[in-house]
Amino acid sequence: MPDILYEKKNKIAYITFNRPEAYNAVTMEMWHEMLRIWLDFRDDPNVWVAILTGSGDKAFSAGADLKQISQRHADAGKHNRLFVAVAPWHLFTRGAGIEVWKPVIAAVNGVALGGGLEIALACDLRVAAEHAQLGVPEVKAGVIPGVGGTQRLPRLIPFGIALEMLMTGDSLSAQEAYRVGLVNKVVPLKELIPAAEALANRINENAPLAVRSVKEAAYRGVQMPLSDAMRFEQLISDMLLQTADGKEGPDAFSAKRKPHYTGYYTEERSQYL
Repeated sequence: MPDILYEKKNKIAYITFNRPEAYNAVTMEMWHEMLRIWLDFRDDPNVWVAILTGSGDKAFSAGADLKQISQRHADAGKHNRLFVAVAPWHLFTRGAGIEVWKPVIAAVNGVALGGGLEIALACDLRVAAEHAQLGVPEVKAGVIPGVGGTQRLPRLIPFGIALEMLMTGDSLSAQEAYRVGLVNKVVPLKELIPAAEALANRINENAPLAVRSVKEAAYRGVQMPLSDAMRFEQLISDMLLQTADGKEGPDAFSAKRKPHYTGYYTEERSQYL
């Protein structure tokens, strides 16, 4: 079986880390494959939302495969830092040069620790199983969460709670994570994927260009002064009104029928976003 499973159905892409015996720790080879999958998801007009999860009931992901990193450090000697610096891991968690405005849902099926939580933080929405544990314990090993944890966590939950997690390395239960806003929903394990699918399907009932635009506007806007963000929002809004989907919504409302959205700027399929 491959270490990452990838399938697409009903406009949803399913991405599954498939190393349950290793707590779904991610190897370098898996990150190269993840990059290929990420680009395929971005560019496929027939999938509108992705669900990212792990195999089994123990772990979403424990992050990077530390055994592999240790071996590569030993092999690389004094140049070992190069391995971490060029890891394709950063292309996903930092979005370096790869902008994916389609929604991504993390279905956290167990522990999400260290890099595993950073992967979940790089997703847009998080649904957690009741037994999940989420944390960034890197300081206990003398390092820091280096692929987004120190930046995304304080932007997502109250700053003081984020600092406590980062400084102590302590984890939150799924229920605690829900209380502070780290996850959107907590469900029994057997309901995890159905709950993620239900959320994906609710999103997919809407105009895909509008969904991607609100994601882009939100992520870009929080990095801008409010006045600039408002102008950016207006720019995107004006653009959407000129798209096929932007015209379909009001037309369907006027005709009292269900809208048929395609995800294209115009009726020409070459104008897909």
